[in-house]
Amino acid sequence: MRVMLKATLDTEKANEAIRSGKMPELMKDALDHLRPEAAYFGPLGGRRTALLVFDMADSSDLPATGEPFFTQFNAEVEVFPVMNGEDLRKGLAQLGRTSGVS
Repeated sequence: MRVMLKATLDTEKANEAIRSGKMPELMKDALDHLRPEAAYFGPLGGRRTALLVFDMADSSDLPATGEPFFTQFNAEVEVFPVMNGEDLRKGLAQLGRTSGVS
């Protein structure tokens, strides 16, 4: 299932990682683990935030998905299902067939 992970990094922990020079390596490790189809980084709500879209093969993958962000950055992590345009078209086409909507 395609999901989006939103990791809002703790400012002090992120500052530590930047000052120590470890931020690039820590982010690379997280991205290598998740292999996202898209990754975006920027300030949301005044805090460093990563938005990653990737395939979660099984719900049992959830603990390992957020752990690097929890342990390395004391981040607030949210994971939720998302769709691309093709997924949305497919889902909307199913609505007409299954719900009696014409």
